[in-house]
Amino acid sequence: MNQDNDFTDREWPPGTVRLATLLGGNNDNADIILQPRPTSSPNDPLNWSKWSKALNYGLSSFYAMMVYAFVNATSPTWGPLAEQLHFSDATLTNTYAIGCATLALGAPMLIPFALKFGARPVYLVSSVGQFAISIWAAKTENAADWWGVNATQCWLGALAEVLVQMTIADVFFVHQRGKMNAIYIWVLNVGMYLAIVAAGFVVGVKHVRPVLSPKTNDPLQTVDQGWRWVWWWFTIFFGLQAIMFFFGFEETKYSHVETLADRQGSITAETPLDDIAGGYGSEKHEKSRVNESAAKTESGDVGSPLASQAATKLGEIHIDPTIPRKTYRQKLAFTTTSPGTWSQFFRHSYQPFMILVTIPGVTFCALVYGVNQAWSTVMTASQNTILLDPPYNFSASDIGLMSLGPFIGSTIGSLVSGPVSDYVAIRLAKANDGVYEPEFRFWVFLPFCPFMLGGAWWFGYALQNGWHWAQVVVAFGMFGFGAAPVQAISLTYMLDAYNEIIGDTLTAVTTVRNTLSTIFVFALAPWLASVGVGNVFNIMGAVGTLILSFAAVFIWRGKAFRVRTAKTYRYYASRQFEARKM
Repeated sequence: MNQDNDFTDREWPPGTVRLATLLGGNNDNADIILQPRPTSSPNDPLNWSKWSKALNYGLSSFYAMMVYAFVNATSPTWGPLAEQLHFSDATLTNTYAIGCATLALGAPMLIPFALKFGARPVYLVSSVGQFAISIWAAKTENAADWWGVNATQCWLGALAEVLVQMTIADVFFVHQRGKMNAIYIWVLNVGMYLAIVAAGFVVGVKHVRPVLSPKTNDPLQTVDQGWRWVWWWFTIFFGLQAIMFFFGFEETKYSHVETLADRQGSITAETPLDDIAGGYGSEKHEKSRVNESAAKTESGDVGSPLASQAATKLGEIHIDPTIPRKTYRQKLAFTTTSPGTWSQFFRHSYQPFMILVTIPGVTFCALVYGVNQAWSTVMTASQNTILLDPPYNFSASDIGLMSLGPFIGSTIGSLVSGPVSDYVAIRLAKANDGVYEPEFRFWVFLPFCPFMLGGAWWFGYALQNGWHWAQVVVAFGMFGFGAAPVQAISLTYMLDAYNEIIGDTLTAVTTVRNTLSTIFVFALAPWLASVGVGNVFNIMGAVGTLILSFAAVFIWRGKAFRVRTAKTYRYYASRQFEARKM
């Protein structure tokens, strides 16, 4: 294999892996290599059954959905909440903004606990906390209650995005992550948009119950559920969630370092296939580098029986039957503590921001995710206030139904982008002599950007000019169609390129995203009054276009960026808790 001229040393940069073995020199005749390489232990999450993986991933996604549902379901309650408790528009907007602020603070404060003690206790404590906060929300009597509800719920909810991505990194292989992140983004959108629809109906739709008095001629009587019942429903669901996590969620943190000798022929981009076939699973070959046999393999030996044997082994999971499986009680241990000092623990509160400013790929994905969330937040907040006034005069349930547009758009976008992202990554790896580069994902990223930008602009001008509500719905749906794939692909890129520091990188991304949302929400009311809805989206669109266009730069030079920051990456990887080192 010819070395890239940009390489500063003989090691390939983080994220570059051999993903396919070419048989007989034919790009179409190739086997997928499982990356990252699993151990031979049945307790390795990479080796779990499909059912176990689906259960853990499903519970994680459900947690994230409920967190986002709680944050966004508040929108249809604003009208009756303000009327009953005499809250001003400023109070409602500012309490929403304080939630965005604590979303930014929660991750750097709480994720170190997940890295040190495991995700399971953090999920459980957070679920019980959300259960208690839901009761508090349902019993809100004054502005202080509402400030406290928004601040604490979002502070705990900040865990959601980082923990789910850690689960995906622990449980799924590189060639599966595009689909998993597309599903995750879709589940988030269920929480963001369908929760608004459901809350609108709970607030504004009556349900019936029989009247017990025999003296009435009307057998039925209507009763409003009201805005408080939105939060009682959350109390029920968060209670069920806590029970499901207690009995069903198994810790995904697993120490690969301790079982290095059992790794199944670990393959980095520089590992020759014929060496793997000859020394399958040994520590020697875990640390192998480019040598003469690599050149021999690339020149034609890939079609040999030896290479074919390696390909078969590298595409399958092999379990050592002598290693005992954990019992059900062991799987549900409350904590899985990693060794390490408290200084190592606290460094994960500030280290994410050092990574953010030193690794360009993390900076780019943080900005993409940030501008995406800022758009979505501003669009939702604008819709919730403007649609209450003429010419629309919408009710709470009407505003809730408007969220069907972005939900349908994001669903279609997720259905398309997930499989396509993985397919394109595999095809381009095969065309690249079986070597995968994380930047391959950005070829799928770019086509969705115009939909995201165009939908946001259309939405802003539709509201400004009082156009028919159908245009507002379609525009928001168009935005969702572009935004969901852009988010999913950004997350997948970070998982692939910076897997060993994913907890820190996602903490940085979450903080940037929610900081931008906070700024925009606080500034939204005077900004709208000053320049109008259309110009707000003009400015945001210009900034978004500039940020999204850097995807083309990463297709062109992203690998070079990873090469130049490889030592920085390995430095931060060496500072992780042992179970996070791959």
